[in-house]
Amino acid sequence: MYIVCMKNYKFISWNVNGIRAVFKKGFLDWFQKESPDFLCLQETKAHEDQLPMDLRLVPNYTAYFSSGERKGYSGVGVYAKDPAIKFNNKLGKDEFDNEGRTIILEYPEFYLLNIYFPNGQRSHERVQFKLDFYEQFLKVIKNLEKSGKMIIVCGDVNTAHTEIDLSRPKENSKTSGFLPEERAFLDKLVQNGYVDTFRIFNKEPNNFTWWDVKPRARERNIGWRIDYFFVDKNHKDNVTKAGIMFDVMGSDHAPIFINIKI
Repeated sequence: MYIVCMKNYKFISWNVNGIRAVFKKGFLDWFQKESPDFLCLQETKAHEDQLPMDLRLVPNYTAYFSSGERKGYSGVGVYAKDPAIKFNNKLGKDEFDNEGRTIILEYPEFYLLNIYFPNGQRSHERVQFKLDFYEQFLKVIKNLEKSGKMIIVCGDVNTAHTEIDLSRPKENSKTSGFLPEERAFLDKLVQNGYVDTFRIFNKEPNNFTWWDVKPRARERNIGWRIDYFFVDKNHKDNVTKAGIMFDVMGSDHAPIFINIKI
């Protein structure tokens, strides 16, 4: 008889709005205290050679970074306790890959995709770019599905899915981040078999991950839920917990987390 031993993994995702900025606000102390198996960061706003060694070489972790051609813009990073079989930072189109928005890590049992999805901008000038990025991302994960492995997607999606995912849906119906065509991507992702892990455990409104920098927006909880963990539906029962770390400061976003048995 064979006994299958499943391991519990803790994943955290956080748009830090500048990794060097949160580094000065006690980031490493928080990181050490939480000790996740995987810490996925978005909007790092730095090339790896711009980071202090304390951020490049965190004990017990392998660090993966991807940055864009433009300095001080975009960027993603992952700290992993277990090194990946394969690291990829491409979606397969230069216009997206030049902005450093993607890290894909392959492990024996799963793929982890840490993505900083584009912002459509208040003027809507980048909405089409954002929609094109979404479509290319879907092509990539559909291809990864062929492996049969669990697919874990996290990051700042820059869109609130439903009306309970932001404070003022009616007032923002024509704002990028809640446009019908942007929300339709999340509908499509769900239709393609991906599960919003937070909503497995919490169906309530007023659970947000981003707040405007306007005075007291976070204090009054006038916000949006635009940061997500998705998993493929075949493995949704592997997710044992998901939540938002409301009390963690240092960015205009709160970190989010999931626990998974694999």
